[in-house]
Amino acid sequence: MAITLVNLLESQTLRLKAHTDFSAVGQTPIEWAAVTELRDPSPFLSGGEIVLTTGLRQTSIANQENFVQTVHGAGALALGFGTGLSHRGVPAAVIRKCTELGLPVFEVPYETPFMAITKLIADALNADHLLRLERLLKGHQRLASTLLAGGLGDMLRELARMLGTEVILRQFAATIHGPELGIRKWHEVSVASGLRDRCTLYLAEPYQHEALVDYAQGLIGLELANQARLRESTRKVTGQVFADLLAGTLTGHQADARLQGIGVVPSQPHSVVLIAAPAGQEKALRTLPIPPQFEHIISATVDDRLALVVANTDGASLADGINEYLQGAGVIARVSFGGGYTQPNGLRWSFFEAIEALRHGEQLNTPSKLSLTSLLLAARDVPLQALAQEALAPLQAFDTKHSAELLGTLRSYLELDGSVGAVADALGLHRNTVRYRLQQISELSGYDPTTTADRVQLWLALTALDLN
Repeated sequence: MAITLVNLLESQTLRLKAHTDFSAVGQTPIEWAAVTELRDPSPFLSGGEIVLTTGLRQTSIANQENFVQTVHGAGALALGFGTGLSHRGVPAAVIRKCTELGLPVFEVPYETPFMAITKLIADALNADHLLRLERLLKGHQRLASTLLAGGLGDMLRELARMLGTEVILRQFAATIHGPELGIRKWHEVSVASGLRDRCTLYLAEPYQHEALVDYAQGLIGLELANQARLRESTRKVTGQVFADLLAGTLTGHQADARLQGIGVVPSQPHSVVLIAAPAGQEKALRTLPIPPQFEHIISATVDDRLALVVANTDGASLADGINEYLQGAGVIARVSFGGGYTQPNGLRWSFFEAIEALRHGEQLNTPSKLSLTSLLLAARDVPLQALAQEALAPLQAFDTKHSAELLGTLRSYLELDGSVGAVADALGLHRNTVRYRLQQISELSGYDPTTTADRVQLWLALTALDLN
């Protein structure tokens, strides 16, 4: 432990003598000892040290008082005055000024070299530094072993015990360890995990910086990155089961077995919740952490969307909770859900209901009852993709070649219930321009969007195109 002023004055070998009261700072650790004969040593003082001088240049009362004033202003802990050279004893002006300012002053006899004082302080500081390093190393080992043995939660509990304060870890907008923040004051430490997850470690105030926290910060970031990689690989494997199921290649007992392998009991109703990110940001969904209250839910990456499967008859509560979580975290994504159905085919229906609901374009999208569109999408033996390719490929080619907007016009026309006027207003076009484009669509696709039967065909083709 670093030496204090009391320890220094009680040393029998140094034979120091206090001339003022030092009880107020007696137990304060000494930062260092500065030896000086300058009239103004303040540029070389940082505070918390003791200043040692023989008063070589303090030949007048004014000089002595100014020196004491300067040392005190620089934040020195105490003044040690060497006698037997320039002065037989500590000058009365020095004692008087130190008493006035509350700066402890002690006498260093001629027989005691300043080197003996600085060496004693240095040895104490070195011993204290080694002790701190030893404790820090043991702390590192303890945190690392706790993380390996019990996981992140156990490690954070151990960190809180070692620091003697509460610890909270938040990722995105969710608390993944510890109590809620509340109104208490917290010291914030950002944690880098390689993800844009806004991860923060909170330490309850009052808090004094500990090097142990720096190490814990690195461990937390590493563990979160490992968890993200595990989530990504697990979702990829689970997503393959979904892909096979949705493609219609997984049926019967094989479907039951593979679903049970990922935690889905086919005989129980399940709902699918889908999270869709904007174009170019889908990658983030592969590692997106789920709030702790939803961690038990099965998740999978399917067609660049994150699919969550909840074992109940209605995914509304899960979708609502996920949507609230995403908004709080500032994550831009749309959420939808399907109904709750049993058996593998029921899971497909729920998935396609959620897909169809995403077309509503809202932040949180609620599906209608099981629709014909969902049933056709779930029936992969119906050649919807071929229909989409046959009807819409000519429109896509024309748009690419001529920078036209036939596909967008068709989509708007179908969404606005076939109203030419509404489409013209929505797209900022003349009505005759809309009619001309509809005629082009009819000629290129072979389907007339103004007739009910062909409009249904085009609607299904667009739906299949969106799914693909």
